[in-house]
Amino acid sequence: MPETLAELLVSNDAIDDVPELQRRLDQDGYLFFRRLLDPDELSKMRREMLTVMQAGGWLVKGTDPIDGIADPAARSTEGDLEYTDVYHEVYKIQSFHEIAHRPEVLTLLERIRGCRMMPQPQKVARLWFPKFTEHTTPIHQDFVHFQGTFDNLTCWSPVGDCPRELGGLAVLRGSHKVDRVLEHHFSLGAGSLIVDTDAHEELAPDGELQTEWLTTDYEIGDTLIFPALTIHKALPNLTEDRLRVSLDNRYQRVGDPIAEHMLNPHLSSMSPLSWDEVYADWDSDEFQYYWKKFDTPVLPKITEYLDKAFDEAVELAQGGDDRAKLHLRRLAIRDPESDLGQTAATVLAALAE
Repeated sequence: MPETLAELLVSNDAIDDVPELQRRLDQDGYLFFRRLLDPDELSKMRREMLTVMQAGGWLVKGTDPIDGIADPAARSTEGDLEYTDVYHEVYKIQSFHEIAHRPEVLTLLERIRGCRMMPQPQKVARLWFPKFTEHTTPIHQDFVHFQGTFDNLTCWSPVGDCPRELGGLAVLRGSHKVDRVLEHHFSLGAGSLIVDTDAHEELAPDGELQTEWLTTDYEIGDTLIFPALTIHKALPNLTEDRLRVSLDNRYQRVGDPIAEHMLNPHLSSMSPLSWDEVYADWDSDEFQYYWKKFDTPVLPKITEYLDKAFDEAVELAQGGDDRAKLHLRRLAIRDPESDLGQTAATVLAALAE
């Protein structure tokens, strides 16, 4: 499938026209707004986040944290324990969690959906080192990772200006119309799953998926909103030395089911982290355990997507694939007591003989 890269449609012109916003979301599978979030508030949060990252050794010493100048010696990504050690310190920042409750986003989503909405407990930060392109978030649908219902909405916002070369998000226009979870395969990058869009052309209502990827030069405060079936990806961070920082907040209708793992802090399955630890230094309890006041059905996590990817990684590693071997090494190191971790270690040991 040939790929083009075009501009996202800005929907600020229709922000007070709910039927038009609903039409655009239904037609295109996304909504994009310039400066929906307060840039000043995001700038304060950016400094907080990057100050923690600098203390963790990720940024060049002596530089202004807000510039996000990465130390290449500290390069790591999701799946590495050294990444999670710093990430979880960032995760404890109060403003990082509270921004998901900002009325300019939450009220907008409630108007679009016509009902009360709830931010999911598990907030996500994406912190990407420069020139680490093999770990760029691959093409995927969010449902395979976050589950719940197809109607859940992702709100992605850069924490700082994010031009194309820094690695913003791109969406495949109209791809949600496949109306199902597509087949995903093993890949490096966040989530370890990738969609082969060429293999699914026949699943779209008009006979093929759109070939037009949409992105932009994002500015601080911009927000991209899309449902759980929209196909999207990150662009690679091609800058010389800048860390890309962004937010993934997800929202669901109050009363809709939630997958059990979304009730836990992000990456707590890789390194233990409790909500009590997250909240330990907060000066307010307004948004602590807020989801418990809602009657939310809890669904077991669907593991088949990652189980299949693990089996593929094993097969690829046995065939000599270095990316699959790296994936197995990370799993064996961070989770040596689990069945998958032990299997990964066994496979790697056999390959070393």
